[in-house]
Amino acid sequence: MNLKNQMIRGIGILLVVWTGIVAAEQDGVDGLGKGEIAISDSTFSCIRDMTKVRGFYVDNLNGNIDATLAVANSATGGKYPEGSVVQLVPGEVMVKHGRGFSPATMDWEFFELDVSDTGSKIIKRGFVNVINRFGNNCFGCHIQAKPEWDLVCETGHGCETIPITAEVIDLIQRTDPRCDDNEDLSTSESFELLKLKIKVSIGTSIGTVKSWL
Repeated sequence: MNLKNQMIRGIGILLVVWTGIVAAEQDGVDGLGKGEIAISDSTFSCIRDMTKVRGFYVDNLNGNIDATLAVANSATGGKYPEGSVVQLVPGEVMVKHGRGFSPATMDWEFFELDVSDTGSKIIKRGFVNVINRFGNNCFGCHIQAKPEWDLVCETGHGCETIPITAEVIDLIQRTDPRCDDNEDLSTSESFELLKLKIKVSIGTSIGTVKSWL
């Protein structure tokens, strides 16, 4: 990560702490807060059941998919509507709650999922404090996006580039275990997936060590 991105990430997180907006965290709340959308394991299913926009997928839990697509396809950005779901890979997803629910994160909530052929299991969820399996803060990455992109990272949006090629991301999407129409992989694709699993295993181990420090 270059110095500029480190500064942006640090300033974003410090600003949240300084303003006290962290109090907007709603983890573990039994009832729904104002503007909160009910989300459970069953909310998330096969990534390819969503609508693909370039290299990622979107949906809207309130049924307002046209409004979500309008922002996702805009060349100048915009604010995603309540209920929007944005997902790049099966194991991570962000959902937009109602306006004002979490001002610190522009009302986005971040999720880490365990996915299998039996469905989805929410492992972590929250706003400014979700650390993914690689030990990285989800909000710390997304806050780098330029204001017009509403915390959604994509090439040219200002976020740090992830160390995974578009081809490998496509392979991950095509092998979501929750989907019942996955196609057989070629030998080379299977090898790429094996290499990825090894990297994920190493990354997860590093992330675990980070959480101990």
